[in-house]
Amino acid sequence: MERVDVVYSLICDEEKEKILMVKNSKRDDWSMPGGAVEKGETLTLAAQREAFEETGLTVQIGDLLSVNESTLENMEVHALFFTFKAEIRSGQIAIQDTDTIDETAWMDWETADRLMPYHPRGIKGLLKSSIPYVLEQ
Repeated sequence: MERVDVVYSLICDEEKEKILMVKNSKRDDWSMPGGAVEKGETLTLAAQREAFEETGLTVQIGDLLSVNESTLENMEVHALFFTFKAEIRSGQIAIQDTDTIDETAWMDWETADRLMPYHPRGIKGLLKSSIPYVLEQ
């Protein structure tokens, strides 16, 4: 079984209770910015790269919020999904990967939870479940 690691960046405005979401053109669904970790990349570098490619924003990756696991493609792929909290450091929203991402939108947590039932306790649950992530050099 092939293994793939996937990273997501939860970019949110906690004051306004909004999250930045991206619409994937190939799957026609909404998610947090993210994608597969490339060979030789750390999880955090992949999360930064994916966030930039999909939103145009430079982000600082913070705590790990969740790890989920799934089998895909008729049990041929074993996927681990890592979700990190991320803070915007610079940039303006401008999709770089226009082949994959159709649009971005700031959505309220309730709408995001409905479009992306990613965590059983929703966005609020993710934000409460953070643990430090350390990359040892």
